[in-house]
Amino acid sequence: MIKTTKYVLLAALALTIASCNQSGKSEGGETGSDKKFVVGATMLSMQNEFIVNVSDEMEARAKALGVELITVDAERSALKQVEQVESFIAQGVDAIIMNPCEVEASSPAVKLATDAKIPIINVNSETSAKPTAFVGSDDTESARIAMKYLTEKLGGKGNVLIMHGFMGQAAQIKRDNGAKEILKANPGMKLLAEQTGEWDRAKAMSLMENWIQSYGSKINAVFAHNDEMGMGAVKALEAAGLKDKVIVVSVDAIPDALQSVKKGALNATIFQHAQQQGSKAIEIAVKAAKKEQFEREVLIPFQLVTKENVGEYLK
Repeated sequence: MIKTTKYVLLAALALTIASCNQSGKSEGGETGSDKKFVVGATMLSMQNEFIVNVSDEMEARAKALGVELITVDAERSALKQVEQVESFIAQGVDAIIMNPCEVEASSPAVKLATDAKIPIINVNSETSAKPTAFVGSDDTESARIAMKYLTEKLGGKGNVLIMHGFMGQAAQIKRDNGAKEILKANPGMKLLAEQTGEWDRAKAMSLMENWIQSYGSKINAVFAHNDEMGMGAVKALEAAGLKDKVIVVSVDAIPDALQSVKKGALNATIFQHAQQQGSKAIEIAVKAAKKEQFEREVLIPFQLVTKENVGEYLK
């Protein structure tokens, strides 16, 4: 009788230990509730100050949430970006955040993630393929705000130059659409020339120098798709002694641009909230990975920043 009781107790103990091992620990030794989520992020270019600001906020929010974030630089290459997403899938990450290089060429990455049943969140820019969620701003609206500002400053009549971002990227396409929409509604506003500066300050400066040689005093205004290009345009105009005669507006409200607006060099910038975009992207990625409810689209409004209100945006 005593021997039988002993065997029963040993069997019960073995079952208890097995049960604890199965329910209390994951394969990696973590408790199920304490699983550390891993998010992979591929960013358009870490040479772009605004994108770096988004990335920094993603890192800060991931740390606050106890999430491991692996960030890689696509270096403006959609092909490289697709390969990076493939690598994340092979690593078995819980979610992917993509800051797309191009609307079409980055789209295969969305399908790869979707097929692998890994949530993919597009941040700041879009793809034609629909991701799990999108966090960003309405780029068409940023251009409307910019062109309305120029139209008002010029009294509805003047010659405008447009510096495009990287051709084929969603922001470039939508900002072009928004600008053309306002130009069409204001016949007195003439498009003198348009060309890409590829989001780059040095390239924009060189482009502006060429335009100054070609058009000189005919130039009344410049709309640059981002602040990096806007700052390049300002530098070229200052060197040519034309800045006081040409109005320049750009998008993003990076620190350099805000200081330039404060000094009166750059006339205006359109504030785009890098911090909100970065933090929201991480939050949604984690919720999607946990299969919790999340917002499928988050659009953060743009705001016009001029010398009159720039103090509100300076840190």
